[in-house]
Amino acid sequence: MNKPLILVVEDDTSVKNLITTTLKAHDYRYLVACNGKMAIMDASSHNPDVVLLDLGLPDMDGVEVIKKIRSWSSLPIIVISARSEDSDKIEALDAGADDYLTKPFSVPELLARLRVTQRRLLIMKNEPMTETSVFVNGELRIDYAAGCVFLGEEELHLTPIEYKLLCLLSRNVGKVLTHTYITQNIWGSNWENDMASLRVFMATLRKKIEKRQNSPQYIQTHIGVGYRMIKVE
Repeated sequence: MNKPLILVVEDDTSVKNLITTTLKAHDYRYLVACNGKMAIMDASSHNPDVVLLDLGLPDMDGVEVIKKIRSWSSLPIIVISARSEDSDKIEALDAGADDYLTKPFSVPELLARLRVTQRRLLIMKNEPMTETSVFVNGELRIDYAAGCVFLGEEELHLTPIEYKLLCLLSRNVGKVLTHTYITQNIWGSNWENDMASLRVFMATLRKKIEKRQNSPQYIQTHIGVGYRMIKVE
């Protein structure tokens, strides 16, 4: 199987060289864009499998690049940024990023996240569309076959990770799922137990499905343990 084509969007020469040298050493195909305008153009013309995106670009903020790409494509976007605040991660994930890697990062961690993304792409490509059931919980409705989520009559626009989280919780409604169980099922057994990433993804998902943030209706936090989807009567 061919390695996926990676679009590297980075204007810092040292970071760009580290990423491209790593990709080349592991036989990944890649393209390089040094600003947001080039990134959007390359994403539309070359149809890469994955985008590695810096947020601090010279011509526009990386979040705007995410929004532009998300207007026509659902290809995986992994942010690589020096911005480490949860608010920055949430903004990027809300815009449609699939993952967030904070600088400075290790080469093994970058490769691990690419492998996870590659496995997910393979599963999505080969997974047969046999599931036809619809999950309903209060106003929340998940059409598993169509991959659509509704809250009342409104269709929600979820990122791939948010959708996988919601499906995992819905298929175990009423059951507390541990942090380890969730991370292994969403990102794979080789994924490090990254609690910060899980919290960020869960926060963005909740913002989309919970009408009252101070009184969650669907997802309950069990501090130090995990999360549970509540069955709405």
